[in-house]
Amino acid sequence: MEREEAAKRIDALRSEIEHNTYLYYALDAPEISDAAFDSLMRELRELEAAFPDLITSSSPTQRVGGYVAQQFSSVRHAERMYSLDNAMDLAELEAWMKRVEEALGELPELCCELKIDGSSVALTYEDGELLRAATRGDGTMGEDITANVRTVHDVPLHMRAEALEGLVDEEATIEIRGEAYMPRSSFEELNLAATAQGKPTFANPRNAAAGSLRQKDPKVTGMRDLATFMYAIADPALLKAPGQWELLEWLRAAGFHVNPDVRLCFTREEVFAFCEESIEKRSLLPYEIDGVVVKVNSFALQAKLGFTSRAPKWAIAFKFPPEEKTTLLRDITVQVGRTGVLTPVAELDPVLVAGSTVARATLHNEDEVHRKDVRIGDTVIVRKAGDVIPEVVGPVISLRPDNALVWEAPHVCPSCGMPVVREEGESALRCISIDCPAQALERLLHWASREAMDIDGAGEEIIGRLVETGRLVDVADFYTLTVEELASLDMGRQNKEGEAVRLGTTIAEKLVEAITASKARPFERVLGGLGIRHVGKNTAAEIVEVFPSMEALMQADEEALCGIYGVGKRVANSIWQFLRTPDNIDVIERLQRAGVTMAATLTNAERIESLKGLTFVLTGTLDQLGMTREEATEKLKSFGAKVSGSVSAKTSYVAVGESPGSKYDKAVQLGVPVLDQTQLKGILESGELPVIE
Repeated sequence: MEREEAAKRIDALRSEIEHNTYLYYALDAPEISDAAFDSLMRELRELEAAFPDLITSSSPTQRVGGYVAQQFSSVRHAERMYSLDNAMDLAELEAWMKRVEEALGELPELCCELKIDGSSVALTYEDGELLRAATRGDGTMGEDITANVRTVHDVPLHMRAEALEGLVDEEATIEIRGEAYMPRSSFEELNLAATAQGKPTFANPRNAAAGSLRQKDPKVTGMRDLATFMYAIADPALLKAPGQWELLEWLRAAGFHVNPDVRLCFTREEVFAFCEESIEKRSLLPYEIDGVVVKVNSFALQAKLGFTSRAPKWAIAFKFPPEEKTTLLRDITVQVGRTGVLTPVAELDPVLVAGSTVARATLHNEDEVHRKDVRIGDTVIVRKAGDVIPEVVGPVISLRPDNALVWEAPHVCPSCGMPVVREEGESALRCISIDCPAQALERLLHWASREAMDIDGAGEEIIGRLVETGRLVDVADFYTLTVEELASLDMGRQNKEGEAVRLGTTIAEKLVEAITASKARPFERVLGGLGIRHVGKNTAAEIVEVFPSMEALMQADEEALCGIYGVGKRVANSIWQFLRTPDNIDVIERLQRAGVTMAATLTNAERIESLKGLTFVLTGTLDQLGMTREEATEKLKSFGAKVSGSVSAKTSYVAVGESPGSKYDKAVQLGVPVLDQTQLKGILESGELPVIE
């Protein structure tokens, strides 16, 4: 076959495959058999193998890339991905509808959708082509999982052409949002295979979906049988659709998989009926759901209602009543946390609750154990709080055996043997020994965690061994580790030949690289990672707004600390005491000498505004910048520039990379100056515009 003839056949095959993919996933109405579909794919692969120059990134054969991701870069969402407020029963749902009615003068049309128990994803399309996929992250920043999401077969690599007519601007960059999930049958098969291979199993389909999306090898994701339901767009103003119901229709027409269980309701009674029907059929669905999402249908009314600091006022999640099961409480053990708190834990006969097996559940503290009158040997009722956290509701008294034991709280720490104390006004027992091994391990794990310093690869096994060998005592010790000593680390087990298993050079090099990268984490994450009692991620961010450096924070007194939003006397005292403890000061000084960030970057008001008033558009693959597109966007904004997703006569510059597409053509047509990657890199480094001839 000649090249020209092959090109035509390839185009025809791609079009037919994409059409049938749309019928199968978006409409659930396949026209051809699986065997016929496989035959089309096989022919396409053979032709592309014969004419490799005709392969494009959007071809159906290119869903699984041929590379392994080393890390997931950060992605800034087009708009913040808010959480939803919860209604834990129909009375709370009724109260929300009443608030909406009072705010608008009447109860508007409400769109009811099933709440899929999966992992949130955001898909960005540029000129209709899939540009990027990201996790929800913290709502503002997520992780780039594009290579993995491309393997999910119901995610269109490009939107159907006719659907672009539903956009205000067909060339606009849009962000589509939804949920990636793992069907129940696929979850069961995955865990059966893991058990057969002696590997750990996933707790529930939601965790399996989230873990599958973050695989370093996209081929692994491709074998996990994930699916999606899409239901939102970051900026509704980009659509001609007037509301949520019409958005769902547009998403389906564009080629996305949209959940068919959705209802437009006009009265409270219709909303309640949908919720009750959903509860009844919950266990019959091939995927997990944990509630119903109720939204004001009209986008105009959504805008009128607005948002709180964490959630939209125009939507709410009605959470299903927690599923309860009974099981035997075999023992009550004690877990020591990183702040020294001793937490009683119920050791249970494993039982399936809300989609996952529960074998342990927190009992919170000594008072809670006695308040519930839970005894060792009891048959207890177990549920998941919010369908997430396992908890013991209480005992079944009628089934209590004569030999059931009343639990007694320990007088000494089970980790270090030192006496424990119960501070005035608190319910928790606490170990105050600075040498407590359990606290050291938990503090080190917290420092390396994703929400703190995000040291990839520093898990419990490796950190645990470093603690056991005495090599890690505090967080500053991370920055003295070398590749040589890590490579030779004895992992405490033997191989088939009876030899000690070592960590190895490859893992050691990656770990040292991750530790080095963590030095550049923002100051608020350093502060949150130190393990100061009562100081979590959000409080750390508030502190840094007022005291942007460790030096300034260490000079603050308790009164000044109390002036920080969200910081009361107890938290202020905790911070003040921590920063005046000699051992802690030593750790901070060692971290500073190691090059760990100890001051915040400049605020927006302090940033240079050399590019103020200019609007940039970035297009194409920008692989020569030494940073991601999102990082480049933030850098331009730090110089006062605006960054847009579409080209217009008001655009100041269009920066182009490889395969820039229609945005480059439009820039040339409008006479907008075009920058190459070298010129853009110079702007990002200096904040100054290049001379364009």
